[in-house]
Amino acid sequence: MHPIRLSIPSFRSENSSMEKGFTVFKIDILVNGRLHSVEKRYSEFHNLHKMLKKSIKPPEIPSKHVRNWVPKVLEQRRQGLELYLQTVIMENEVLPKIFLDFLNIRHFPSVPKTESCGKLSHQPVMVYLRDPYLLPSAHDTFSNVVIEGVVHGVFYPDLQPR
Repeated sequence: MHPIRLSIPSFRSENSSMEKGFTVFKIDILVNGRLHSVEKRYSEFHNLHKMLKKSIKPPEIPSKHVRNWVPKVLEQRRQGLELYLQTVIMENEVLPKIFLDFLNIRHFPSVPKTESCGKLSHQPVMVYLRDPYLLPSAHDTFSNVVIEGVVHGVFYPDLQPR
């Protein structure tokens, strides 16, 4: 199972003086705990589908010919495109680079290092807020900012600085 989740929560219509109107679909992508979004037109999905056919057997893509401005039809297309992307993820152990590029995903490991070598990863069991041997005591007026910053960054990256 891939550490990637995605959904298409919304779409919007764009009108341009240069060309006829079109619909843009917002794709929310959660990869390894990080969320980002991209916006794609149906034509970009269609091009992705054509490219994927060269390397994998992709699922069916929703029809290209619809009346773009009917909200019910657009909602069906949104659901169909979301299912399309989710099916590509679920049916392919290794995701094609063209698919990852489409979603603007870089540095996506195909197999986590801990699985590839058969070893367990190290997980901390207990965390101390201060190490009395590394950091000066709290009442020291000249604390070592460099040591505090390094220890804080390595061991407590999610904690807010004090």
